[in-house]
Order: sequence, then structure tokens, then C-alpha cells
Amino acid sequence: MSTGSPRSDKSRSDGIDPAARSRARRRALQAIYAWQLSATPIDAVLAQFRSEQDMEVADLAYFEDLVNGVGQHQKGIDAALSAHLDRDVDQVDPIERAVLRLAAYELMHRIDVPYRVVINEAIEITKRF
Repeated sequence: MSTGSPRSDKSRSDGIDPAARSRARRRALQAIYAWQLSATPIDAVLAQFRSEQDMEVADLAYFEDLVNGVGQHQKGIDAALSAHLDRDVDQVDPIERAVLRLAAYELMHRIDVPYRVVINEAIEITKRF
């Protein structure tokens, strides 16, 4: 019988904590957004976010992979997104652009994450921001 409560890392046989991954995605979105709007190198943005107290409850390794991955693959991600947009990627609202880049990175480079999870998480993050 299901209680409707969120699954913890103990309920996953692969050891992944879905809640920590969700928090990592939210923090990654914020880091990507900050990086897009500033001339700050991605390493400096990562260092700033790593030092924040609430990062302790997120999957730090996943957060770093997402932010670094978007930074490293930005050109390829933007090229893939451009094929489906009615305007240049740089003309998309900054928060929407950050969500699109984050989700596109996961879809293109994190094949271990089911596409349904990526899409659902992107929708949930967009609702919050």
C-alpha cells in the first residue's frame, strides 16, 4: 500500500536520492542563470554556490555536472535549441533560456536520466521560477 510520500534514497536500488537531485537541478538553474547574466567564469559561479549553506541538502556532484556540462556544451545545446525556436536563443527570456539549456543538457548528455524525469523536472522548475 502506497502512502503517497516521496521516495527516499533508501527506496531506490541505485542509491540516487530523487529529492536531492531535484534540489541540485534548482540550484543548477540558479547558477546557470547567474552565469548567463554576468561575465563571471563558470568556476567562480560554482565556487559561490558550493559555499552556500543549502547546498548541503543537494546532490553536489550532480549540481556540478549540470552547471559544468551546460557551460562546456553551450554552443551545441544552443544549436540544438535554435532548430526549435522562432527566435535566436539569446533573445529568449534569461530564466527560460537557463531552463532550456539545463534540460537540453540532460537530454543530450545524461542518458542515464530518463527523458520523462528531465521533462517533468524542467516543468516543475519553470513553475517555481
